[in-house]
Amino acid sequence: MLLSSLPFRSVRVVTAVLVVLVLAVTLSTPAFSASSVTTIDVPGASSTVARGINDLGHIVGAYTDATGTHGFLYSKGVFTTIDVPGASFTNAIEINNGGHIVGRYDDAIGTHGFLFSKGVFTTIDVPGASFTVARGINDRGQIVGIYEDATGTHGYLFSKGAFTTIDVPGASSTRPWKINDGGQIVGTYDDATGTHGFLFSKGAFTTINVNVPGASSTIPLGINDLGQIVGNYDDATGTTHGFLYSKGVFTTIDVPGASFTQAGGINDGSHIVGAYGDATGTHGFVQ
Repeated sequence: MLLSSLPFRSVRVVTAVLVVLVLAVTLSTPAFSASSVTTIDVPGASSTVARGINDLGHIVGAYTDATGTHGFLYSKGVFTTIDVPGASFTNAIEINNGGHIVGRYDDAIGTHGFLFSKGVFTTIDVPGASFTVARGINDRGQIVGIYEDATGTHGYLFSKGAFTTIDVPGASSTRPWKINDGGQIVGTYDDATGTHGFLFSKGAFTTINVNVPGASSTIPLGINDLGQIVGNYDDATGTTHGFLYSKGVFTTIDVPGASFTQAGGINDGSHIVGAYGDATGTHGFVQ
C-alpha cells in the first residue's frame, strides 16, 4: 500500500459565525436493552472501540493488542486490520458509503490524518500545523478534523482541494468530529465555562448541552443525514453515558451492566456504534 500526500491547497479561511442557540433538553428514559446490543471484540485484542458505521453496516474503529493500537474494518462478519505503513499507531474513525475511511496515525515525525481509499493511504496534514487528525468524511468526500498550530487547537473542513478553519467564536479550542451529507458538523469546544458540544449548520453554531443535574462535558461524536446526533456525557458522579439526540429529545444510552458507555457513530438506519466497559475490559458495540 502506498502512502502519499494529498494535493492540498494551503488556503485557510476562518469561519466567522456566531453561537446562536443553546440546546439544553432533559434526557428521556434509557432506550437500550440487552437484546438490542451486539458486542464487537477483535479476536485477541485487549480492548476494542467502534467509532463509525456506514449505511451498509460496515464498521470502523480501533483495537489494542500486544503489538500496539491498530485500526480495523468490520464487514460481513470479518475483521480487517488497518495499519498505515510505518506508523506506530493507527486509529480508523469514520467510513462513508463509498468505503472511504479516515482517521489518525502516529509516526516518528508526529501525528497525521489519513484517508484510506481503494487500498491506498493518503496523508492529511494541514499546512503549518504541528499535528493533524481526520475524524469525519461524508459521501461528498468532505473531510473534517482537528489541527494544532502556535495559536491553539482548531477544527478544519477539507473540501474541493482547500482547507477551511472552523473556530467557534470565543472558544479556546474547537474540535469537530463528524460531518453528514448535508454539510452539518458536530464536535466540541472549550471556553471559560467548560467543554460543550456544538452543531455547525448553514453557517451558524448551535451549542449542545445535556441538561442533567451535575452533568458536564457534553461530547457529540456522530451525526447522520437525518440530523440525529450521538455522543457521550458525564454525570455528577463522573460516570460516562452515551446519548442520542433526535427530534429535540435526548435519550441516554447505557449498555446493560456496563461501567461506562460511549456512542461514537450513527448511520441513516439509526444503527449506533460505540464502546462500553465492564469487568473484562473495553468492548465495541453496535445497536
